[in-house]
Amino acid sequence: MAQEMGEELGPSEILQRCLQNEKIKMSNTKKTLRLVLGDQLNSQHSWYQKVDANTTYLLMEIRSETDYALHHVQKVLGFFAAMRTFAEHLQTQGHQVIYIKLNDAHNLQSFNKNCEALIAQHGFTHFEYQLPDEYRLDELLKIFTGQLNITHTVYDTEHFYSERTELKDLFAGKKLLLMETFYRHMRKKHRVLIEGDNQPLHGQWNFDADNRQKLPKAHQPIAPLLFDNDLSAIENELKIAGIKTIGHVKSEHFLWPVDRQQSLLLLDFFCNNCLSLFGTFQDAMAPHQWSLYHSRLSFAMNTKLISPKEVVDKAIAAYAQNPDGIAYHQLEGFVRQIIGWREYMRGIYWLKMPNYASLNFFEHTAELPQWYWTGNTKMNCMKDAIRQSLDYAYAHHIQRLMVTGNFALLAGVHPDAVDAWYLGIYIDAIEWVELPNTRGMSQFADGGIVGTKPYVSSATYINKMSGYCTGCYYDKAKKTGEKACPFNSLYWNFYDQHESKLAKNPRIGMMYNVWHRMAPADKTALLEQAEYYLKNINEL
Repeated sequence: MAQEMGEELGPSEILQRCLQNEKIKMSNTKKTLRLVLGDQLNSQHSWYQKVDANTTYLLMEIRSETDYALHHVQKVLGFFAAMRTFAEHLQTQGHQVIYIKLNDAHNLQSFNKNCEALIAQHGFTHFEYQLPDEYRLDELLKIFTGQLNITHTVYDTEHFYSERTELKDLFAGKKLLLMETFYRHMRKKHRVLIEGDNQPLHGQWNFDADNRQKLPKAHQPIAPLLFDNDLSAIENELKIAGIKTIGHVKSEHFLWPVDRQQSLLLLDFFCNNCLSLFGTFQDAMAPHQWSLYHSRLSFAMNTKLISPKEVVDKAIAAYAQNPDGIAYHQLEGFVRQIIGWREYMRGIYWLKMPNYASLNFFEHTAELPQWYWTGNTKMNCMKDAIRQSLDYAYAHHIQRLMVTGNFALLAGVHPDAVDAWYLGIYIDAIEWVELPNTRGMSQFADGGIVGTKPYVSSATYINKMSGYCTGCYYDKAKKTGEKACPFNSLYWNFYDQHESKLAKNPRIGMMYNVWHRMAPADKTALLEQAEYYLKNINEL
């Protein structure tokens, strides 16, 4: 072109032109910073399918996340270890990674401040993040990106079966948000355990009636698969930083999976060793048996090390390969927890937040008993469930719902206090899944959005589903008097206190019929017993 215009350039001028062109080219190149949250460790995400030298991934350990709740030490260690191994994986794949550790001198201890500093320092021209699963982080990142002077893009996490608004769209114009309706919708949409023209495999949708057996006395559950991760260095970093935690840990033998490989091993172990009895004993409880036949995959899934589809597909494949060894009701019960309940809770969360977090249907105001933080109570069921939670950062769904949650509801504990305890003590507790399970299902503080009735019980249910009552200081059969089980009088006191709100509930009308037929003296004795226990609750 220069020759056609009659322009002649010397070697130095040609070099200068080339350098100018290169500068122009570089100035037009988008330099991207991608934020990865601690529960977005999905190596299968489309982000990572191609290595781009102009894209940098950012992970950070910050005080705003360690301090917004009083977390179990295993929860903090588990998240940090999983984040670090994920960052190392990205680097081995050739990706550019910035990882900010908790005690790094340049750590400004917040997402916004760290991102702002790095954008300015490295000259990033574009910012990207994946949709957070917690409302507070969703709002924080919306505000942050709204104030950026560079462009930004938001991506889906590519993890869940359902979209954020799918439950809202499904129930548009309807009053009842039934999980069973959502579950069947998900089964049909994704063709899970479906045959023919959207018909359920084996002729019915729900086999829950087959999944409510107590563990036999002589039965010895299979020993759980435990990992042996040495996280003592991270624990020392937490101590240096002064992070306050609860619970116990053997950090040199950390038992939870901290990477995708270990998570897949735990999934394999469950399918090969536990699935065949999972459904039968999924509601069972036994003293000093913290794992039973549960998968314990919730931490791996909630950090997105593995996906719900991977879990469901693997379980279905195990059933297909061993139909004589794995009864269908075992499989269906497990699939329902993943594709039904887990996805349903996420839908409720995004439909009802932020108001959902302040609902208090019963107007409860009591404080959480002090022994929820120690397990130092004479009630065997509470002692075992709480101490297990402190030791392992884990309890299965019936322990959470019908033991610790049941007592908190009967005792009239403020749902804020219950939420804080559940959010902190369990390794799998992230607000999107904890809040609707606790405030909704467990405490009925939402007035029936999630559950159709309050899940409360006397000692009868606990004895039916566990061995806790044997040898307990309290007598499961006594309702009043010395050593009467606190659950018994608190149970009737709860119904008496809230009759105006519950009497018309068709699922519990029978209990009010029983209450009304009681002799006045018996009712008075029960209420006086409950009042005594509530006044002396920290001594139970």
